[in-house]
Amino acid sequence: MGFHREPNTYVGHVKIKVQDLQRSLQYYQEVIGFQILERTDTSAKLTTDGKSSVLSLEQPDNALPKEGKTTGLYHFALLLPSRSDLANIVRHFAQLGIRIGSSDHLVSEALYLSDPDGNGIEIYADRPASVWSWVNEEVQMAVDPLNFEDLLAENQQATWTGLPADTVMGHIHLHVSELKKTEEFYTKGLGFEVVNRFGTRALFISTGKYHHHIGLNTWNGVGAPPPPANSVGLESFSLILPSDEARKQVVSDLKQIGATVVEDGDVWVTTDPSGNRILLQHA
Repeated sequence: MGFHREPNTYVGHVKIKVQDLQRSLQYYQEVIGFQILERTDTSAKLTTDGKSSVLSLEQPDNALPKEGKTTGLYHFALLLPSRSDLANIVRHFAQLGIRIGSSDHLVSEALYLSDPDGNGIEIYADRPASVWSWVNEEVQMAVDPLNFEDLLAENQQATWTGLPADTVMGHIHLHVSELKKTEEFYTKGLGFEVVNRFGTRALFISTGKYHHHIGLNTWNGVGAPPPPANSVGLESFSLILPSDEARKQVVSDLKQIGATVVEDGDVWVTTDPSGNRILLQHA
């Protein structure tokens, strides 16, 4: 989990909008394995360790269903501590009869599913960084079939007790309206490096040579509009910068490229060129 602590910049928390908070809480507890850290009538913070939150849910007034062909959340990705944890959650999903997608990305093994509102979820385990392949500063990733037989040979005695306490928000993958200004925003403004270009319609960025802390794609169409404010989907995500000094530098860099940054208490808030809201925090 060294890629998700200082001196790296990484996604620490994701906040999503749902239509029915009670329905979503049941799903995120019983299917995904979160616990509730805090709750109000219209929102909840979810936890795996009983102390901190990596995911929050919010039910807006007059919440609209998820719209297609817009910018916003493609998926958020929960990084499990080990491969045996991934095998364990596969068995759990099988017992519940949950349908999942899957992929071997070379750098990681991943499962894909959607919550009751259609918010995309990835749950994955990384392969050791020592076996990742880099060619000309790009990490090699693929979309190969996952070898379930080999995966399920891991730790067959384990019993499901929910998400492991040290699960982290591994990355977020976003639908954006175009890539040129988006790349400038995330690299020159936020300080990320492009580590993989997936054709002409997606790129993956990170700090500290992770395979990606953020994915960006135009698969919903170049020029895709943002969804309505009260629509299901992404409300915001938090970037954790290594220090207050690093955050001040990022705020300066964002202003330099013409991005808007607003101070809101102890948090600085910015918005990428596609309308995705980002909270700038520090470790």
